[in-house]
Amino acid sequence: MNIEEQKMMNPELMAVRRDLDSFKDEFKLHISGFDPSMPGHPNGVPTQMILRQAPRTVRTEGSGISLSHEIRLEMGLQLDEHFCALNVALHQYTKHHFLTEGAESFLNLHELLNEHIDKTQDHIDEIGERVARLGVVPTSHPVTQHEISYIKHEIEGRYTMRDFIRNDLEHELKIQGMLRKTIDRAHELKDFGTVQVLEEILVDREDLGYHLWSLLEDDTLVRGMDHLLPRQGNIDDARRINPNLQ
Repeated sequence: MNIEEQKMMNPELMAVRRDLDSFKDEFKLHISGFDPSMPGHPNGVPTQMILRQAPRTVRTEGSGISLSHEIRLEMGLQLDEHFCALNVALHQYTKHHFLTEGAESFLNLHELLNEHIDKTQDHIDEIGERVARLGVVPTSHPVTQHEISYIKHEIEGRYTMRDFIRNDLEHELKIQGMLRKTIDRAHELKDFGTVQVLEEILVDREDLGYHLWSLLEDDTLVRGMDHLLPRQGNIDDARRINPNLQ
């Protein structure tokens, strides 16, 4: 990107670009089985339950799908990481859905984020089902999901709506990139069932990313009229409430 392009890009989209440039797009295929240091993993086998399969392992006897043990394990672990990432994205979308405010946000964005939540829940179900069908145990403990996920939830607190949407857009772009890597690898391994599941999900995630990108564009009614309004006092918190109105 040259200097002129940088000048034309708004700060939120520049921040997304910087974060994407530093993103380590690698799957954690080495994380398999019980790890006492991992949240949600016991120090030993729970005595009150009968263990049938350790987390992020694959059934050696097969699962009714004519792929080798090695392919099912690799694909299952990659899919499980997508499963974890989508759960993180779902939690963040839900937070932003609760905290929408402002002229363009309270109703329209509230409903848009609800659509993103619904679509993400569908994708979690589709990928979780595929993980199980390959014979792998999906990661379900919420803390462990965040540990394994290649995207991370934003820090706690209320921030501006543009900050919220920027963070969601960054998640979507990272998810899309990781989905493409798994699709490429699934083609190489002739795991066409996984290809079909993920290609349909990728198209949906690109659509969600487009929604968020469009919201962050500079030319909006609120920002377009800002030059007519005094900067000081625009934020309601900056004004004292008139006690005589009680």
